[in-house]
Amino acid sequence: MGIEEFMQGYKAAWEARDEARFVALFTPDGAYHNTPFAVQRGPAELAAYWERVKLQEDVQVTYEVLANTGDSGIAHWHTTYQVASEELFQIWAKSTGTNLVARRPGDPLPRMVLDGILHAKFAGSLCSEARIWWHSMPQTS
Repeated sequence: MGIEEFMQGYKAAWEARDEARFVALFTPDGAYHNTPFAVQRGPAELAAYWERVKLQEDVQVTYEVLANTGDSGIAHWHTTYQVASEELFQIWAKSTGTNLVARRPGDPLPRMVLDGILHAKFAGSLCSEARIWWHSMPQTS
């Protein structure tokens, strides 16, 4: 596997909101660093983390491969989705450390924009380690 194949699978797993598809991209001891300070390792942790994408609707992922060395690669990715639950909105709001979106009870949930970089290392036909760095914000009209 190389970065292009990984990103195709990553996009498909995210847009389908399918944790099994996500887990299938990784080696049995594969690691996914969703922040510089958090890592999910192995099928159970990867699947549990990816469950949160089920709180997203109308997911659209695009990407551009920036570097490909064969056994590793870097891609720039861009994702938009509709927040589908108050739970997901609260996860996002707490992670920002700010009050970027002042919502009153009953206000509609926002559509989010995420922009990030992914670095992946490969072992044969699977990813052994992926690291992402990203930022999110509500989409403006």
